[in-house]
Amino acid sequence: MPMWNPWRGCRKCSEGCRYCYIHKGDARRGVDTSQIVRTSDFDKPVRQLKKGGYKMKPGLVYLGFSTDFLIEEADPWRADCWKMIRERQDCTFLFLTKRIERFSQCIPDDWADGYENVTILCSVEIQRRADDRIPAFLKLPVRHKGILCEPLLEKLVLDAYLKTGEIAQVLCGGEQGADARVCDFAWVLELMNQCVNCGVTFRFLRTGTFFRKGN
Repeated sequence: MPMWNPWRGCRKCSEGCRYCYIHKGDARRGVDTSQIVRTSDFDKPVRQLKKGGYKMKPGLVYLGFSTDFLIEEADPWRADCWKMIRERQDCTFLFLTKRIERFSQCIPDDWADGYENVTILCSVEIQRRADDRIPAFLKLPVRHKGILCEPLLEKLVLDAYLKTGEIAQVLCGGEQGADARVCDFAWVLELMNQCVNCGVTFRFLRTGTFFRKGN
């Protein structure tokens, strides 16, 4: 799958950020993750082949997986990203965010009911964050909405949100790394059953480093 990281770097803002792979990976390379900077891939979606046509193939594109696409420091650059997204109608751009409250400040003037080729995953890891973020997310003009529960840190009850018909998919997974917190199979099963009962697509991404099943 193509990946597009127009900038890199992030700031921790939630419980799920504690052992974030972005921060750990950059730390190993001696990079200051708190510095949000544009990357050399900024214009990746619209780069052309010598013989014409786009270098980046059509299809699903993972956007901003080395950052949060809605982070404040990227405000000066985001408008250019939206232009490239609008140009590449042959691609579906998927990004996740823990800053969904910033959404209305970050969309382009022609957003209206949302771009057809954009999917947004609202990231939650504990019930308190779900109850803070998802109600606001449901009200937003986004055509393709999903919820990402990774790292899944406790049992989540999302029935009320899934029944609205606004959420197309739920993804969940455990935390990775030596410091990872445990992911419990019972939490995964509970979340899957909620999705099945509400007719929402469910995907279990990974067990994580420490996975508990039974006592």
